[in-house]
Amino acid sequence: MVRAANAAENQVFVIGGGPAGLAAALAARQRGFEVIVADSCVPPIDKPCGEGLMPDGIEALQRLGVTIPATQAHAFQGIRFVSGELSADAVFPQGFAWGVRRTHLHRVMVEAAERAGVQLWWGRVVTGLDPEGVRVQGDLVRARWIVGADGSSSRVRRWAGLDAHLRKKQRYAFRRHYKIAPWSQFMELHWAARCQLYVTPVDPGQVCVALISRDPGLRLDEALPEFPEVAERLRHAAHGSMERGALTVTRKLANVCGGRVALLGDASGGVDAITGEGLCLAFRQAVLLADCLCANDLNRYQVEHRRIARHAARMADLMLLLEHREGLRRRLMRAFRAHPVLFPRMLAMHVGEGSPLHFAGNSLALGWSLLTA
Repeated sequence: MVRAANAAENQVFVIGGGPAGLAAALAARQRGFEVIVADSCVPPIDKPCGEGLMPDGIEALQRLGVTIPATQAHAFQGIRFVSGELSADAVFPQGFAWGVRRTHLHRVMVEAAERAGVQLWWGRVVTGLDPEGVRVQGDLVRARWIVGADGSSSRVRRWAGLDAHLRKKQRYAFRRHYKIAPWSQFMELHWAARCQLYVTPVDPGQVCVALISRDPGLRLDEALPEFPEVAERLRHAAHGSMERGALTVTRKLANVCGGRVALLGDASGGVDAITGEGLCLAFRQAVLLADCLCANDLNRYQVEHRRIARHAARMADLMLLLEHREGLRRRLMRAFRAHPVLFPRMLAMHVGEGSPLHFAGNSLALGWSLLTA
């Protein structure tokens, strides 16, 4: 571990103790900073999400010193797209992905933070920022750096005057677990006219089913008949959890840092949950931010943060283009069937295997295939 020159002066205070905040704390500890994480909740902290961790996300997590035990996750080999009677699937070019309950992931990351020497202040409410640090339930806690990792409705973002948006769109997600053995070695993304459905295997006897749409009133029970194959499989399956909802926000901020404050994870922007890349982006941002804090250079964080998010944002735009365009979606699925290399290439780009030049070449090939499908 590289020790910071003066631990007292280089204290990092992280507001938000979810996976993003814990990743920021772990990365900062690896570079010798003394770190405090504060969150008003008490572990394990849950959040409605698709619960898939892509291979690049697993790799990023391992770089932070976190390994998910095989007993607390379920491996899957790739992604399958399904639209009506058409389907396409591809395996990851390297490694595998994990389906992991959010509560399991959080517990593992908390344990890693405890081993690393992070101070964890659970059930403590941060009430504001101060020129010398932060206010925790009214009391001043001095800190050299402040990291806002408090989610898409970030108060830190507002307190720091970083709430100016260049882009903001939102959709609605609802998640429930079903007690049924996974029927596939893939995470499945099913398309219908007004919504999408993610099915992720999370353990040998359970799957996570997540609905995403633009309708805040649409729930799983109402939407499932639009996916007859999935509905039939789940018809007799008991519920493994109650249905829970959350916003999925596409957000680009004018700035993700200012003064001594830096934003990370959903607080710093984000891409639609359809990409499944939210956690990986947060883990990569955490490593970048820790490097920038060591160099006393948040300007670099601003520039590199945008670069990290660029590819995921492009992929989200491409996938959302298909949302209400059934004809285009069917042409895409037929192109995947007619040119079997296309979907594996697209998946490889999605998990970070390839350069921007490869992305451009694959986009041209995909465009031509759509024209000829």
